[in-house]
Amino acid sequence: MTQRPTLRHIVFFSARDKADIPRIVEGLSLLAQIPHSSFFEVQRNTQSDALSSEVDVVVYAEFDSAEAMAAYKADPLYQKSIDLVRPLRDLRIAADI
Repeated sequence: MTQRPTLRHIVFFSARDKADIPRIVEGLSLLAQIPHSSFFEVQRNTQSDALSSEVDVVVYAEFDSAEAMAAYKADPLYQKSIDLVRPLRDLRIAADI
């Protein structure tokens, strides 16, 4: 049996104010309610890398297809999460592999 390839979506966030990190995690955690990912998590960065401390929160999700990821991004909860998090964040870097 052949496994379908998985699309991995990784997004890094930094908080404008470190006191807002819990609110950022809470806002991004709404995304877990969207049913199109095969795996989803939001984690605070442990910042164990001495050379880089910009990233505060990481979103990691896996999708079975580009169409599943598009459906995830089209869900109203995706926009709600953006509306909650955007005013609190500074850096946002996304990668799809």
